[in-house]
Parts: sequence; C-alpha cells; structure tokens
Amino acid sequence: MLAEEKRRRRFKSIRLFAIIIAAAVALAFLVSLTRGDSGSSSASDSITCTNKKPANPPTTQQFSAPPPMTIDPTATYDVTLDTSCGKIAMTLDAAGAPQSVNNFVFLAQQGFYDGTTFHRIVTDFVDQGGDPKGDGTGGPGYTLPDEAATRAYQGGDVALARGSSGISGSQFFLVVSDKGGKNLGGPPGQYNLIGTMSKQGLKVAQKINTFGANTEAGTPTKTIYVFSAKVSGPTASSSTTTSSSTTTTAAP
Repeated sequence: MLAEEKRRRRFKSIRLFAIIIAAAVALAFLVSLTRGDSGSSSASDSITCTNKKPANPPTTQQFSAPPPMTIDPTATYDVTLDTSCGKIAMTLDAAGAPQSVNNFVFLAQQGFYDGTTFHRIVTDFVDQGGDPKGDGTGGPGYTLPDEAATRAYQGGDVALARGSSGISGSQFFLVVSDKGGKNLGGPPGQYNLIGTMSKQGLKVAQKINTFGANTEAGTPTKTIYVFSAKVSGPTASSSTTTSSSTTTTAAP
C-alpha cells in the first residue's frame, strides 16, 4: 500500500515536470516568434519622418524642349533623393530608357526636384512626385517620348508618370510593392521605366507610403518633401533653355 502510494506520487511529479517543460518550450517558441515580428517591425519603425520644410520653394523655371542627350546611354547613374523620411538611393539604367534617364539627370542637376512633394501616395501602390506645383498638373514645360518598359514592373521600380498629353517631363513614381507593379500592367509597359531603388531606399518609400490613401487620388495625410536630388556616376553636362510654356500631367 505504501509502495503504491509512493509510485503514484512519483508518477504525478513526473507528469507535472513534463507539463512544466512542455509549457516552457511552448513559451520559448512564442517568444522567438514575437521577437522575429518585432525585429522586422522595428526595421520599419526605425525610419522616422521629419516635419522639417525645405529652405526654398520649388523652382518655377520652364524649358522649351527636352534637354539634348548628354549622358552615356550605356551607363548607369546613381541618384539620391533626400526626403522627409530619409534618403532614397536609386540606380538609373540609361540603356532601357536613355532619353528619360537623360532628362531625369538633367532636371536633378538643375535643382528642379528640390523642395517638391510627393503629391500622390496610393497605399500599396506608388509614391508619386516631381511636380513643382504639387497638385499633379505641373512639369518642366515639355513631355517626353515613349520608351516602353520591356519587363513587368515590380516593387522597387522607378518610372515616369503619364498624362493625357503623353509621358510627363518631370513627374515620377516609386513602386512600393510587387502588387503595385502588377497593377501597372505590361510588358510592354506604358510608363517609362528609368531605374530601381536600393533595398533601404524601398523601405523609405514604403514608409512614405504609410501617409497615403487607398484611393485613386492618393491624397497624402502628411506632406513629404524632396529636399534634394543628387546625381553621381558618369558626368552628365547640362544646358538650360527657358520657356514660359507649361504642361499638364497625370498619375499612373
């Protein structure tokens, strides 16, 4: 009788110990999952956006025609957009859209993008900027020829907007997800594809996208500025021809 009681107590203790071990293992697993989620979340949360405003308003300069070809059409050009939410590094591939890349490099060197905003931010789709008027109707005074994208758009791409009069001379958009890329259609794509963002640049673009709206208009909930656009890579000279002409552009 006493031996039976001892066996019963020993079995109960072993069972209780096993339950404690199982609970500890389960808890450790949940903690590891939580830490994993927290880690990826903190990577996004680590990007902060300032309320700082540009020192000067966007330019009012206009040009009578697209710039002459001054870049190496076989080269790549690095552009860094300094925005309210951090820097977006982009690599522009001239081989795919030489006239469009030449134009973007030219405008960046002219300071055309300095002080502009992302005037259209559509959730899980695009961040659109490059309009000195800030309402989707501005541009440099000219449009660009079609240079159709030969591959499907994807998250991280940089392309030019298209309006009723053709490809915008200055407005561009950042594709923030593969889903957004699919929504653009193609190939061939009707939006001139000029380059791609770095991984960190895409994260900044995705942070900017959190201040958008899930509507076609994409009215931002916060004003996000482009403080400057700096070009590096093969040297591209530029010339300026001013004009009073204007253009109307629209979003993708």
